[in-house]
Amino acid sequence: MNYHDYFGHAPRPIGVCIVGTGGFGRSFLAQGRHVPLLDLRIAVDVDVATAAAAMRSAGFEEVAECRSTDEARRAWENGLYIAAEDVAHIVDLPFDVLVESTGHPEAGARHAELAIAAGKHVALVSKEVDSVIGPGLARMASQRGTVVTPVDGDQPSLLIGLVTWAEVLGFEIVCAGKASEYDFLFDPLTQTLTSNGVTIDAPGFADHIELGQRDVTEIAAARSRSAAALPQRAVPDLCELVVVSHSIDLVPDRPDLHCPIARISEVPTFFSAQTDGGLLKGERRMDVFHCLRLPGEVSFAGGVFVVIRCRDTASWSLLAEKGHVLSRNGATAMVYLPRHLLGLEAATSVLEAGLKLRSSGSRHPQPRFDIAAIAEADLGSGRILAATGHHHAIEQVSAVLVPADRLAAERPAPFYLVANRRLIRPVKAGDAIRLADVGLETSHLLGLRQQQDAHFFGHVHDAK
Repeated sequence: MNYHDYFGHAPRPIGVCIVGTGGFGRSFLAQGRHVPLLDLRIAVDVDVATAAAAMRSAGFEEVAECRSTDEARRAWENGLYIAAEDVAHIVDLPFDVLVESTGHPEAGARHAELAIAAGKHVALVSKEVDSVIGPGLARMASQRGTVVTPVDGDQPSLLIGLVTWAEVLGFEIVCAGKASEYDFLFDPLTQTLTSNGVTIDAPGFADHIELGQRDVTEIAAARSRSAAALPQRAVPDLCELVVVSHSIDLVPDRPDLHCPIARISEVPTFFSAQTDGGLLKGERRMDVFHCLRLPGEVSFAGGVFVVIRCRDTASWSLLAEKGHVLSRNGATAMVYLPRHLLGLEAATSVLEAGLKLRSSGSRHPQPRFDIAAIAEADLGSGRILAATGHHHAIEQVSAVLVPADRLAAERPAPFYLVANRRLIRPVKAGDAIRLADVGLETSHLLGLRQQQDAHFFGHVHDAK
């Protein structure tokens, strides 16, 4: 595809506001200055000084710090860049697309709803929001002639693009997914494993570095045991696959995913059906792998992949000779994008929304899966389920994927609906956190989820 032609003939640059100036938002600011078709003039964060500092560090000059609607309007009229602390102060300015990248479920839901009500498109970077109410927000926007879209630069949009590309070409999807955020780096000299800045001794791991003809279930388990001191499940990985499932009909092979530690060359073998020597019970699965590599070897860079069936032996033999990655029995192959560039490449989705009125996801997304929160220890009444850190994880709480359904008091509640809420009932280790277990009296996110349920599931159960 020729991107100049695809996005050409724009009558004017697309006006953009970024909300949340952390890692993703700041990278979007840094690159957005250089995108000719973007007019990026507004940044919002919880503190106006934080937004202003991010803009200035990215090279923006003449930034006005605005703490009211009137101040923002005057700054706009004077041609200044705007740093604000509340979306309500800027949402009626004449821009086109609001990029929501706060990662905070309640705040992100409010920002998206405000933008849709004001006639703006929404680029929904915050997968935490998308996982709970993404299809409902998309429907709300479509009723007003606007678009809610995931964004290139994050894995969900890139994976949706890769899967739909494969489907348009008639490939048979066996599995699709992504690499985890952090590689597992094994150093044979020191017999250590390093991931996300943590290094552990792994003296027996060298025995499992090569797959060879070993059973994949056995070697996956052996690697997992050797790396037991390192995290091997992450809620954001499940969250991103939920967002993908809104647009693509894929299912997990098991509720917590397989998440094998695998070398790049092994992916199509691990993510084949069991009848082909792989891990999977069936096809059209979605999963995550931890990229295993040695020092100096290339990373998967948190990229995305599809594993497809090799139906024509001659064609795939030719492609194998050219370096494409096939399973060890030649039944499947992996096609992949070894990148996700965060805000540096998000402009393509923003431009699709603003110029083409298209989402990078489905035109009509629908809820297929939720992330259920599972207590890993006994959790007492009164406990705040604080989502903290870069990954917005909850201490002593893990997650699994469950089929999406309407909310009900005794059903498992979506992970990011209960995040940052207080438990009003104790939860035993191993049990799902249910809707009635948490205090949600002031949750705006709950109201939007109930609206989504009413549309997709017919009616809303009592959530009290």
